[in-house]
Amino acid sequence: MIRGSLFLLIRYVIIIIHIFVIVIVSSIAAGIGSIGTIGVKGIIIGAITALIAWYVWAYMTYFIGVKILPEPQTKADHGELLRTIGFSSSPGLIRVLAIIPGIAGIVFFIASIWMLVAMVIAVRQALDYQSTLRAVGVCMIGWVIQAIILAILFAALGGSHLKPI
Repeated sequence: MIRGSLFLLIRYVIIIIHIFVIVIVSSIAAGIGSIGTIGVKGIIIGAITALIAWYVWAYMTYFIGVKILPEPQTKADHGELLRTIGFSSSPGLIRVLAIIPGIAGIVFFIASIWMLVAMVIAVRQALDYQSTLRAVGVCMIGWVIQAIILAILFAALGGSHLKPI
């Protein structure tokens, strides 16, 4: 019994570390990709912005999906959704290619769409939705709220010349 519980705990910790690494590396890729737009400081600003944006979007998606727009069978906690959404950040790794002059906009656009599609799939599975359209709606509402929050933060911090990632 104890051995099985210990095995499950170790497995859970390894999964959490793996997800944390994916989200961090994806955020760093966004930072590196931002160098061409805002210079070397883009590594830090871009990475931190991407990390904050991911967490705000994930939390808003949880809140909207579980509290406001659940289906009858929806039962999930914040950690469960963070695990699946963490893996949906993997396509963000291509944002590092935005460092190539002239393609930053298209790289960030492609990465955003790819991450949105992955997130819709993750939300549909984690929240046990029968409807993909509901998962799309939850993700889009969360994304819009996240974009507004980031825009307000950029304006308040004097970074309005920077584009949210």
